[in-house]
Amino acid sequence: MQDQELIHFEDMSPGTEYPLGPKQVTVDEIIEFATEFDPQPMHLDEAAGRASILGGLAASGWHTCAMMMRMMTDSYLLRAAAEGAPGLDHVKWKRPVLAGDVLAGETRVLDRRQSRSRPGIGIVSLRHILRNQHGETVIESENPVMVRLRAPEGA
Repeated sequence: MQDQELIHFEDMSPGTEYPLGPKQVTVDEIIEFATEFDPQPMHLDEAAGRASILGGLAASGWHTCAMMMRMMTDSYLLRAAAEGAPGLDHVKWKRPVLAGDVLAGETRVLDRRQSRSRPGIGIVSLRHILRNQHGETVIESENPVMVRLRAPEGA
């Protein structure tokens, strides 16, 4: 992809939105992720999930974050002049993500500023929300992302 085709800092004005999903969550992927990274009973076994406060076989919160990251990558990050993120400001798991759920949502640009310590880089503040097929928010997150300026010499 040519650099001019990439999404740069200048393209990410406050209010800009990028769609996320849809993504159907499967039993197999919940169990596979949990087996490797979060082997708690409610993530490994349908009966244990139903017996928990989650109400069914539920994706780990970290699995939900990973699915959201994949949706972000597919939606805009692979097309962006991104240089990574210095961290997360917050992540909130609002509702369980259950086997069979279909997740979709959006990333919204909240704010942006040029980096004082890294010329040619801007810091873009993003808010991500995913909802299930019932329109219920399952996760929300905010974080800054470092994005190259298209024309750093004019900054």
